[in-house]
Amino acid sequence: MEIKTVHLVYYSATGNTQTVARAIGEALAQGLNAALREVDFTLPAARQAVQSFGPGDLVVAATPVYAGRVPNKMLPYVQEKLVGGGALAVPVVTFGNRSYDNGLKELQVELEGHGFRVVAGAGVPTEHVFSAKLAPGRPNGDDLAGLAAFGRQVAGKVAALTEAPAQPVEVRGEFPAPYYTPKGTDGKPAVFLKAKPKTDPAKCNGCGVCAAVCPMGSISAEDPSQVNGICIKCQACVKKCPTGAKYFDDAAFLSHVAMLEQNFTRPIQAEFFL
Repeated sequence: MEIKTVHLVYYSATGNTQTVARAIGEALAQGLNAALREVDFTLPAARQAVQSFGPGDLVVAATPVYAGRVPNKMLPYVQEKLVGGGALAVPVVTFGNRSYDNGLKELQVELEGHGFRVVAGAGVPTEHVFSAKLAPGRPNGDDLAGLAAFGRQVAGKVAALTEAPAQPVEVRGEFPAPYYTPKGTDGKPAVFLKAKPKTDPAKCNGCGVCAAVCPMGSISAEDPSQVNGICIKCQACVKKCPTGAKYFDDAAFLSHVAMLEQNFTRPIQAEFFL
C-alpha cells in the first residue's frame, strides 16, 4: 500500500510517550518514504478539533496507561475526535515497568471501532512518572534502537500490503476489562483519587509553568498553589517545574509508590505485535 503521511497522535504529559512515538514514527516514515506529522493532544486546547484520516494515512496512536487502561480523561478524545476513514493504525501504549494490562487491547478496540485498521501494536516500558527507580532512564539507547527496528518492520509489512487487512493484528489483553486497583505497602487498595500536588512556597517563583503544562487545565496561572480542577496524577507539574516546587504528600499515594518500588524494579522489555 502507498502511504503518503505517517501521523503521530499522542498524549504525553511528561515526554516519554512522545519520545517513543517519534522513534517508531520516524522509522516508519523513512521506510515508507512518507511525510511525518504530529498531533499532540496532551493539553486541553489540542483536544477540541476533530482529526480525520483516510486511505494513504498511517496513524501511530500513543498513550501511557493509567491503572492498566487508556487514561479515562483522554479516552473521549480517542472516541470522539479521531475519525479513521479506513486509515491504517499502530496503537502504542507506554507503562512504568509494572504492566500495561489491557490498555493496548482497549486502544486497539477503540481505533478499530472508529474506522481505523490496526496493522501492528506495541507495549513499551518507560521510566515511571511516580518514581525514577522504576525503569530508570528509559527509553534508553537500546530501547530507541528497538523501537526504530519495529518501525522499519511495520513499514515493510505495510509496503507489502495490497489492501487494508480485514482483521486487526491480535495484541495481548482483554477488553472490556476492569481498571487495575492500586495497592499500598500493606497490600490493601490505595485510594488517592482526590490527591493533588502541593507547592513549596520557598521554592515557587510563580512562573506558571505548572499551569501551562497541566493536561486538565486545573492549576491556576495566577496562583500556582491552587489546583481548582481534576488532578490525574500525571506528574507533568512535578517533572516540569523548574524550581522543584511541586510535590505530592498524600499518604495513600506515597504508599502505592513505595509498593511499586518494592515489587516492580525488575528489567522488562517491550512487546511488539506484527
